[in-house]
Amino acid sequence: MRRIVTGHDAAGKAVFIEDGAPPHRVTLDGRPGWELNTVWATTGVPVVPAQGDPAVDVTSYLPATGGTRFIVATIPSRADQARAAAPDILRAEYNAKVPGLGPAHERDQHGMHTTDTVDYVVILSGEVWLELDDGKAVLVRAGDCVVQNGTRHAWRNRSDAPCVLAAVMVWAERRA
Repeated sequence: MRRIVTGHDAAGKAVFIEDGAPPHRVTLDGRPGWELNTVWATTGVPVVPAQGDPAVDVTSYLPATGGTRFIVATIPSRADQARAAAPDILRAEYNAKVPGLGPAHERDQHGMHTTDTVDYVVILSGEVWLELDDGKAVLVRAGDCVVQNGTRHAWRNRSDAPCVLAAVMVWAERRA
C-alpha cells in the first residue's frame, strides 16, 4: 500500500511530504490474510498544516475525543479464516497488536463489536456481510458505502476472496 501525504514548506507552498507505506501495518499470526493499515490519525480537532505525521504515534486504534482514524483493512477469505488460531489465542494477539479495539469486541460473539465512532466505510474490493443485532445482515460489495453509526456489528467474509475496505472512524459522543 502506498500513502501520499501533502503539506506545506516553510514558505507555505504545497508540497509532498510523504510517499511510501503507512507507518502502522498490523497482521495477525493467528488469522492468516488479516491486515490493518493506519493511513492517518488525528487527536482532537485536526490542524492544518499538520505538524509531523500523527499516524506514527498512534497508541490506540480508536480515536479519542475529537479524533479520527483512517484505516484500510483486509478481511481474509473463508479458506484463510478456517486456518485461524483458537479464539483465546487470537484474542490475545489482537489485543496486543491492535490496542483500543480489543475491549470493543465481545468475548462470546466472535467479531461482534461496538465503538463510539461514526465510521465511513467504502468496500474497495471483494465483498463482505455486515451483520447487526439478531443476525440481520446485508451483503456489501466493491464500490458500496456504509455509514456505521456506533451500532453493534461484525464484518463476515463468506466468500473465497479477501475483502479490502477503507474506513474513516470519527469519534462520537454516545448518548442514551
